[in-house]
Amino acid sequence: MVEGRRAAVMATKPAESFKDLLVWQKSHSLVLDVYKLTRRLPKEELFGLTSQMRRAAVSVPANIAEGFKRRGKPDKARQMNIAQGSLEELQYYFVLCADLQYLPADPVGDRANEVARMLNAYTQQILNSRT
Repeated sequence: MVEGRRAAVMATKPAESFKDLLVWQKSHSLVLDVYKLTRRLPKEELFGLTSQMRRAAVSVPANIAEGFKRRGKPDKARQMNIAQGSLEELQYYFVLCADLQYLPADPVGDRANEVARMLNAYTQQILNSRT
């Protein structure tokens, strides 16, 4: 119930912090999932796929956070675009892991797709805003 009330309050007042953004919250959750999943990768991938996947995953919420404080639509939108690129990179790594039979096909696909949709909508909101 608290989560529902918090979402309703957040929908009526502007975000005060990047942590208030639902897209950031979902992307942070995705990072936590990626860390759990990459623990299952072979040890020889520690400095390869494991490192690359974690770096790409962390880049998504980090760029959302950075963009939150940027001034001006172009700067904010650029940070969201970087986050989108990192998310696509992460999705490729999941394809590769499935092809190498390290992980099941698309282990976080729905969550990654949800973040992608939300990130796209947030970017459009930034670009269409009056301020």
